[in-house]
Amino acid sequence: MALKGLDIFKFTPKTNCKECGSPTCMAFAMKVAQGAVTLDKCAHMSPDALAKLGEATAPSMKSIKIGAGKAEYALGGETVLFRHDKTFVSKTLYGVAVCPDCVDAQLAEVRKVDYERIGERMHVELLNVAYTGDKDAFLATVKKALGAEQTLILDVQDAGAARAALELAKDKKPVLNGANESNYKEMSALATEFGVALGVSAANLDALYDTVQIIEALGNKNLILDIGSVSVKEAFANAVQIRRAALKDGDHSFGYPSLVNAAKLAPKDPNMQAALAALFTMKYGSIIILERMSYAQALPLYGLRQNIFTDPQKPMKFEPKVYPLNGADASAVNAITVDFALSVFIIQGELERSGVPVNLIVSDAGGYSVLTSWAAGKFSASSIARFFKEKDLDGTLKNHSLVIPGKVAVLKGELEENLPGWKILVGPNEAVGVVKYLKELKV
Repeated sequence: MALKGLDIFKFTPKTNCKECGSPTCMAFAMKVAQGAVTLDKCAHMSPDALAKLGEATAPSMKSIKIGAGKAEYALGGETVLFRHDKTFVSKTLYGVAVCPDCVDAQLAEVRKVDYERIGERMHVELLNVAYTGDKDAFLATVKKALGAEQTLILDVQDAGAARAALELAKDKKPVLNGANESNYKEMSALATEFGVALGVSAANLDALYDTVQIIEALGNKNLILDIGSVSVKEAFANAVQIRRAALKDGDHSFGYPSLVNAAKLAPKDPNMQAALAALFTMKYGSIIILERMSYAQALPLYGLRQNIFTDPQKPMKFEPKVYPLNGADASAVNAITVDFALSVFIIQGELERSGVPVNLIVSDAGGYSVLTSWAAGKFSASSIARFFKEKDLDGTLKNHSLVIPGKVAVLKGELEENLPGWKILVGPNEAVGVVKYLKELKV
């Protein structure tokens, strides 16, 4: 990076600098380059140099905050095009469109999609309220949507209606999705006044780029780019080109999160909208709006999102604890597995399919599979006994029968020594044998 004309090395302290802790300004510069410290930690840098360096070292994609309180979310901040290069930073958010005639039914349906998967809450994060010409109906819909916990997107290009809606929703920090080539001045001024993110759209990608640059010149860089709804092909091309321009070419004018309105791309077609949501979760939608979100749609979609936005270097883990299945209580038989998410999903499915009440004990094994954790010493008789003691399972579980995975049958003898009073049973080698095994089990 060339930073010509910046006199940032005016001062070389003889002792470690009190502000940044570095012995020299060169050492401080190296820390900045590595991301260990921020530029504002240096008290010896001139304001002009600080401003120029801040601009030069800014990330290619800005991080944008929307919402407030528990419903505050981060968008953008991405550094790579592909998650296997490093990891994605800010997960895609899903929104549902509400209208004057459907708002009550939509809010009721949205509340049904709320569950936990591998320690992450899965629910609809956003509500999109579109202005269709009737200001009173629009504001009434906004008022009803404000009663839900979701963050709002105000899809409105009329400055008067936008101001009235922002007055109502300002405390929830909604997204004002309404700037275009003709009204950007009014909309940017409104977004700045109320301190909210501004959605920007245009007829095509070139016009969007020009409009963003004009809005930036006005001093507003709290933007979200609407990729358009002319066609699926154009929307996909726009999403990819915007992300590549920002991250590969370093073009800061396209370095903003993107919004995809699948409800407009495939109106009245929930199956196509779900497919588009999956596509743009992978290729680069920061916000995706659907006409509706049913539980059946949410299960695969949120599962995909969790896989895409999980650090590929860190295994997905379940919380180590007891999971009662099929109405199990303290008197039910117990089975144990590791906390690796895939292992839990597989065995849990078979246990539930059996219909037999079972307490599934998920042990802390570092997020590894059964054999890997056993080989690493993380799923051993001593570690299992320690887990039982920490969770007081001797006292909380009345039935002291424990089924262990067949592939670690070698642990049976050691477990009987480490868990006195427990009956250790060796289960099948493969999960597909669990249903028959449990139905025939007598303890």
